[in-house]
Amino acid sequence: FQPPRLVVTGRAGWMGMGRGAGRPALGFWPTLAFLLCSFPAASSSCKILKCNSEFWSATAGSHAPAADDAPEFCAALRTYALCTRRTARTCRGDLAYHSAVHGIEDLMSQHNCSKDGPTSQPHLRTLPPPGDSQERSDSPEICHYEKSFHNRAAAPNYTHCGLFGDPHLRTFTDRFQTCKVQGAWPLIDNNYLNVQVTNTPVLPGSAATATSKLTIIFKNFQECVDQKVYQAEMDELPAAFADGSKNGGDKHGANSLKITEKVSGQHVEIQAKYIGTTIVVRQVGRYLTFAVRMPEEVVNAVEDRDSQGLYLCLRGCPLNQQIDFQAFRAGTAEGPGAPQPPAASPVPPAPDTFPYETAVAKCKEKLPVEDLYYQACVFDLLTTGDVNFTLAAYYALEDVKMLHSNKDKLHLYARTREPPGRAGAAPGPPLAPWPLLGTLLLLALLPALPGAA
Repeated sequence: FQPPRLVVTGRAGWMGMGRGAGRPALGFWPTLAFLLCSFPAASSSCKILKCNSEFWSATAGSHAPAADDAPEFCAALRTYALCTRRTARTCRGDLAYHSAVHGIEDLMSQHNCSKDGPTSQPHLRTLPPPGDSQERSDSPEICHYEKSFHNRAAAPNYTHCGLFGDPHLRTFTDRFQTCKVQGAWPLIDNNYLNVQVTNTPVLPGSAATATSKLTIIFKNFQECVDQKVYQAEMDELPAAFADGSKNGGDKHGANSLKITEKVSGQHVEIQAKYIGTTIVVRQVGRYLTFAVRMPEEVVNAVEDRDSQGLYLCLRGCPLNQQIDFQAFRAGTAEGPGAPQPPAASPVPPAPDTFPYETAVAKCKEKLPVEDLYYQACVFDLLTTGDVNFTLAAYYALEDVKMLHSNKDKLHLYARTREPPGRAGAAPGPPLAPWPLLGTLLLLALLPALPGAA
């Protein structure tokens, strides 16, 4: 298993971080992007991601100071350092925090910045004029995926992927799996965007996990959009990208990428018309759910499919991360002494919060059809004891109804568990902890920081 590749050299890959970023500054961005995506926060009160995003916005946008404009760049670094000091107490033990502090010190030394001096003022974004919230009628045709199909013989074929609950994955090929996948995992990794989730234990000492963090990177694309990063965490579902914007930036087709807040703090929808993609992010209870509608052409737009590594929405969970849902359900229904067939992975211990009959009754209220979403609901109540997981399954099915192109496949009844030897879910050696991989990659990247040469 390899970490998700955040720097892609394909046609829609990262082409720079904004017009104002000078060459020396760009070496820092792979590191910062990796920090933004890979490290789970040690505590929800640690605001290092906010500090990272503000520095990113100050130095990577169209308003950014060039790295060789020392006074302004140093002021931005001092502001960054001040932000990290303010959150230091709540970030003890957070690798993203300590890596950011190290990176700031290194950059200040390379650019001869003093620790004392002026800081940069927060950048206030200029609101678009009234009426500019709609897509410009003269935006390039390439920035509207469906319109660009009028010269083709066939209409685009759309697919759906979703992740919810403890966690349950529905892949682009309609495989349905229940997985452990604790830590940071890539959901989508193609030429146009990256999606990564972080799953954390629901209960101390339990194998039951749920999504606590989501990062989406929309890559710089032709005349349409600048690179944009969207981040959501527990109790923080923003209605804007990390730089405070709600569209694709300053390009002519910028409004082909837009964020819309459907329910404050609970439901956000992102429309990426230039790639025909719709993303729905929800917070249900404490945890996040993810759903996407995407054309097959975009799904399969990868540089090297064979060496790409894991991409859960396309390949599913590896076998050693899958949970034998049927065995767990049968054993719970029949009682603790019932024999259980071998599982792909040990199932989470079930707390005594919900008896089986109570879990069934609660799930029936919201999910009357006994499909896999209903079964996932029952499983989650038995493994977590959190009634909010009922709503997570309910909204996941509602998102399928909105996003799936084949209305005959809304309800799934046959659970998919890959047999040994299947390429998409072949077992492998135990996965190294992501924070350790992150630290090693960070150390490898530090020599490439500005001025390191």
